[in-house]
Amino acid sequence: MHSFFVFLLHKLLLEGSFCLCILWHSYYYHVHLVVSFQCSIFSCVVSRIFRDVPSDVTIEVNRGTFSLHKFPLVSRSGRIRRLVAEHRDSDISRVELLNLPGGAECFELAAKFCYGINFEIRSTNVAQLCCVSDYLEMTEDFSKDNLGSRAEEYLDSIVCKNLEMCVEVLQQCESLLPLADELKVVSRCIDAIASKACAEQIASSFSRLEYSSSGRLHMSRQAKCDGDWWIEDLSVLRIDMYQRIITAMKCRGVRPESIGASLVNYAQKELTKKSSLWNPSSQTKVDSNSTLHEKLVVETVVSLLPVEKLAVPINFLFGLLRSAVMLDCTIASRLDLERRIGSQLDVATLDDILIPSFRHAGDTLFDVETVHRILVNFCQQDDSEEEPEDTSVFESDSPPSPSQTALIKVSKLVDNYLAEIAPDANLKLSKFMVIAETLPAHARTVHDGLYRAIDIYLKAHQGSTDLDKKKLCKLIDFQKLSQEAGAHAAQNERLPLQSIVQVLYFEQLRLRNSLSCSYAEDDTKPIHQSWRISSGALSAAMSPRDNYASLRRENCELKLELARLRMRLNDLEREHVCMKRDMTKSGSRKFMSSFSKKIGKLSLFGHSSSRGSSSPSRNSQRTDSKVIERTCASTE
Repeated sequence: MHSFFVFLLHKLLLEGSFCLCILWHSYYYHVHLVVSFQCSIFSCVVSRIFRDVPSDVTIEVNRGTFSLHKFPLVSRSGRIRRLVAEHRDSDISRVELLNLPGGAECFELAAKFCYGINFEIRSTNVAQLCCVSDYLEMTEDFSKDNLGSRAEEYLDSIVCKNLEMCVEVLQQCESLLPLADELKVVSRCIDAIASKACAEQIASSFSRLEYSSSGRLHMSRQAKCDGDWWIEDLSVLRIDMYQRIITAMKCRGVRPESIGASLVNYAQKELTKKSSLWNPSSQTKVDSNSTLHEKLVVETVVSLLPVEKLAVPINFLFGLLRSAVMLDCTIASRLDLERRIGSQLDVATLDDILIPSFRHAGDTLFDVETVHRILVNFCQQDDSEEEPEDTSVFESDSPPSPSQTALIKVSKLVDNYLAEIAPDANLKLSKFMVIAETLPAHARTVHDGLYRAIDIYLKAHQGSTDLDKKKLCKLIDFQKLSQEAGAHAAQNERLPLQSIVQVLYFEQLRLRNSLSCSYAEDDTKPIHQSWRISSGALSAAMSPRDNYASLRRENCELKLELARLRMRLNDLEREHVCMKRDMTKSGSRKFMSSFSKKIGKLSLFGHSSSRGSSSPSRNSQRTDSKVIERTCASTE
């Protein structure tokens, strides 16, 4: 009897809205039930009916027990229908659902839907409903407007049009993987977030357009774009979800500056949860699981960094590098960070490159090897930029090249770094010298900073041998010391005697040159300065680029002079041909008179005493200038 009653109720569930009168007589009791309803009151009636009917099946879900009725579940769920059909003869009364996504709480929502009890689909439960409907096979094949289609419709029409809701759904999907990924719930939310962020960024870019005083349309400069408000929202996601979103944003064309700002915000939130990472003096103990998570965050953030320079601050790159060293991240991640830092080392500060050493206590206080690799990357990047495609950039009056300016800045930074690590008693001479020798010779215009660092090293390492002192002093060009530094070095007892003699010699030359410049004529130059220029050696402040520009200018002048000589030779050849022609046509008298006239026109320096041949004609001037231009163009 109960089965027949529930069958009628099942027909009621499928029909939707109708009037039904049932008169049912049972062997045990009579029930006179008249039900007249619409869909809005359907849930109240069903719940009242099933309170009066005893349950005939028990569902176990993750240690949770539900006493339910078969036919409401069978009418909506294909999985439960199949289980009941398989045990039709044994009259199954207990069903265990293993590994149901979302657990007992999610199954309760599915059961309510089967019973017709209303509940609200939200961004906090739509992912669970999509997964549990797939698990229970609550599709359109078994019932119209089933739970699966309802959840899919809400996901596409409501969630994917709102970025905050997409983030909430992705948070729920973290515990539903890999099923949520197979159902493409994750991919749809990620694509929606990337599209929404890109569209809003484009809209904000148009809002920043304004006209300048000249009437041209340009972009106003702001510290932070209004379309980057999503940066804070994405920081709550797990690292794997966050990585997929940033990758999708790169493919959609989101600005590198916005991606860099998001990476900075996410890394700072994840890595500063444990103070021992960014504060080495902290004594907080970090468990292994937390360390593995932070290691994964660092490696993932490094892989997501934009390729453009200055997309992220350099102090953030150094912070990542410190974390990578401390967490023992992969070599590829550390080398990538060192390469990025080396490409923009000229904007770094002393605090940035002071990377602590996280090795055993007997080693140096600072990680010198890492700084050396960064300097090598900087020098290699600088050398590659010194080979321009067009040689026309080397002009005589051109300002100093950016690479030379960067070299000067980095040389000062390196000298300050050497002075900072010099007092370390465990710092070996080889490590100190390899840092000092990394930069090229023309990078330091003044050697005061290098002399100061070497003096601090000798003061802290008083047991250094004379050979070590000579090696250190070979790094110093005493000719590039200022007057104050030279006076200090002349009285420095820590320097070898040979170095002190060199300092005194150059100080004497400097004094003699200053006296000669004050009394001598303007064309007299100091001996050592004139030797530097005439010998072709590089001056103290001249880089290879400037030296190449000077040589190229001199080469062009020589080419011009050669073109003029060629023109003179062509004139002589033409005159010689004319003389031979005149000699065959006329006698010796005509030839002699003609020869004297021709000789009068020619002169070694291009001048003549006669008025007619004092200067070339206008046509010849134009021809000469054109020939010179063509000759220079061909030679270049």
